[in-house]
Amino acid sequence: MERVMSLERSQSQQEVVENPAIGIVATESNSDVIARTILRAREHAQQVFVAHDGDTDLEAVQFAEQLDANIVRPHEPGIGSDEFRAELAAGARAHSHPGIILAPANGERVDFERSLEKLDEDTFAVDATLESSYDSDDGVSSTLVAIPAYNEGKAIADVVTTAKQYATEVVVVDDASSDGTAERAREAGATIIQHADNRGYGGALKTSFNAAERRNASHLVILDGDGQHDGHDIPKLVETQQETGAEVVIGSRFAEGSETEIPLYRRFGLWVVNQLTNLSMGVVRPRSRVADTQSGFRAYNRDAINSLAADETVGDHMSASTDILYHAHNHNYEIEEVGTTISYDVEDASTHNPISHGLSLVGNILKTIEHERPVTVLGIPGFISSFVGLGFGYATFSNYINTGIFPLGLAVTASFFTLVGIFACFTAIILHSLNTHL
Repeated sequence: MERVMSLERSQSQQEVVENPAIGIVATESNSDVIARTILRAREHAQQVFVAHDGDTDLEAVQFAEQLDANIVRPHEPGIGSDEFRAELAAGARAHSHPGIILAPANGERVDFERSLEKLDEDTFAVDATLESSYDSDDGVSSTLVAIPAYNEGKAIADVVTTAKQYATEVVVVDDASSDGTAERAREAGATIIQHADNRGYGGALKTSFNAAERRNASHLVILDGDGQHDGHDIPKLVETQQETGAEVVIGSRFAEGSETEIPLYRRFGLWVVNQLTNLSMGVVRPRSRVADTQSGFRAYNRDAINSLAADETVGDHMSASTDILYHAHNHNYEIEEVGTTISYDVEDASTHNPISHGLSLVGNILKTIEHERPVTVLGIPGFISSFVGLGFGYATFSNYINTGIFPLGLAVTASFFTLVGIFACFTAIILHSLNTHL
């Protein structure tokens, strides 16, 4: 009897080794995810490899050890996602597995059968296909609505309920809220992706693009979780995208059909930011301008989803909306705008100090202009400044020759304009060379 049991166990272990493994990263908050992934993998005769950042006291790591998963310890602390991927792949190779499927650490359920289909002889490690991934072969367009949310517990359920009427799936990206946002959104029928730490609005957007890419969504619609955006306008954005083929469609406060009542101070601030953003993209023709560069209510098609999911230059903060427009401009994406109404009188609206928020946006735009167009922004003004400095210098020496009195004020002014101009010109030359050759 013991020999029979030993033989069965050996055959079972051999079967597990012959199958691709499952890889997942342990975090402070995903112990239940780790346990569920290991148990589901066993049902499919697949071994699980669990990586961590060096903290063996994590509850998730302890669960994995108790469930006989292979623990992959990092060679050095503080490694990133690419290094985790490499460590897990190395662990699977060391145990002679033919490949490894990398499961998300946030709890999204893996479709094991479809994930196995992604592996081939040339690909050892692949991202898991999720059970909520959409089939693109049936000819039906799929729409994922993603809602970045941080402490939106009072409004999130209503926002999810409205969005569900027009979406294949609604995903709420909970950015480490502390007011029960995730629970209320889940009760309303949304899929929840939770950040262990607050990553900012841009970080939540990047998570949204990655979720849409994994699901192979035809359209991704982003809207705020505070109720300011009208979820009933989701079909308007998607239909415009389908009709025009535009990669990005913006729900605009300034397009025809919008009934948004914008406070005067906010309207002025938006006008300044919109002007600077369009100028920074080199857009001067009215027909090509983006009227509402700061609207967070947007729709993206599959091309935009895939490229933005891979773009590491999108920032983590509120300036991410502008970074996405720069991305669209650099990829020659078509941008369409449709009128939508935004409400500013909703309870507990997500508001930022308008002055600090505006200055942050302007600073980000100016940095982009300086980097993308150094000759225009630094070179030409630098040349003019140097020329003005030479003029003051001529006046300084002319005055000294004629009167015998050295005008110190003119001399300081001449030196200032000349040195600033020379510095600006050299900086423009260096930045232009870097942009050209890198």
